[in-house]
Amino acid sequence: MRDQEFLEFVRASGRYLLRTAVLLCGDPVRAEELVQATYERTYRSWRVARDGDPRAYARRVLVNLRVDGWRRTRREVVVDPVALPDQAGPDHAGAVVARNAVVQALARLPLAQRRVVVLRHLLDLTETEVARELEISVGTVKSHHARGIARLREIFAEGDL
Repeated sequence: MRDQEFLEFVRASGRYLLRTAVLLCGDPVRAEELVQATYERTYRSWRVARDGDPRAYARRVLVNLRVDGWRRTRREVVVDPVALPDQAGPDHAGAVVARNAVVQALARLPLAQRRVVVLRHLLDLTETEVARELEISVGTVKSHHARGIARLREIFAEGDL
């Protein structure tokens, strides 16, 4: 029963968690590793996770794992935006090109700003939820958000994506 519930959760949340991880770390390979570690920890605490919102629980684990990685190394090695996949050719949908540009632009933001922008806009969390998830003040969320959005505007205005 427990395993079946967890398998259903994995099927339903896989794309969401992978997308979140890619946006947070900018590297698809590291993102997959992060998601696997997230599933491992969520499975170990499945009884607690399933009693609430399992997706929110797993997202929190994912963000915490990513933050722990930053804290462990005390520096971030982000994939060079030039090394990210090129934009899709004209035979692909415009949404793919736009998504690629957003991922490349996010990879150029400082870590704290990237986390806040991803959680606020791509995961639709409120400022309070972001503050709680990242264990920072709402004021810090607001300042990182404002600076991150301003920097994204600069990046897109430069037009080199």
